[in-house]
Amino acid sequence: MIKLHHLNRSRSLRILWLLEEIGAPYEIVLHERDAQTNLAPPALLKVHPLGKSPVLELDGDTIIESAAITEMLCMKLAPQMIPPIGTPAYRRHLECMHFAEGSVMTPVLLNMYVGRLGEAGAPLHPRIQSELDNHFSYMESILRTSGHFVMDDLSAADIMMSFPAQIAMRMKRGADYPKLARFVEAIEARPAYLRAIAVGGV
Repeated sequence: MIKLHHLNRSRSLRILWLLEEIGAPYEIVLHERDAQTNLAPPALLKVHPLGKSPVLELDGDTIIESAAITEMLCMKLAPQMIPPIGTPAYRRHLECMHFAEGSVMTPVLLNMYVGRLGEAGAPLHPRIQSELDNHFSYMESILRTSGHFVMDDLSAADIMMSFPAQIAMRMKRGADYPKLARFVEAIEARPAYLRAIAVGGV
């Protein structure tokens, strides 16, 4: 049995989308952010001490971290979404899985939090924007001709890289990164992605 604890307006949408792509039966527990603070509800603390989403219950285990959840779901239910271990494609897969929640999220989160400081954060903006440009440019450079990051069909890496790519588009950077723009357009048109939005919202 698969149970996903899903928080609205969060990176948990990637896992919901993946579950829809895989086509495995699952149960979803919806959690809503506080309208005033935008924080996750206390109910998530009962699921995991960090009180964050996504949290997946799989075969009696409780799993956190989007990349770990994606890897485990694909290994168990969709092995075709992970390249064979030991190949160059698998190395690129590992890099993307970690990049999506490691390298690129640092400037993304800094941009969000420093932006709330108003004028006090102004001295930091040039460096943050430079780092965003570096990371988005890297993503643009590694997209394959097929429009995917690692293989020539949807893979676990595409699931993980979707979030920072969407962030770039929300920042109105489509003209700067046209391959990323096409990638986002393509994933957001997928039937499984549309089903995930219908179930869990954006």
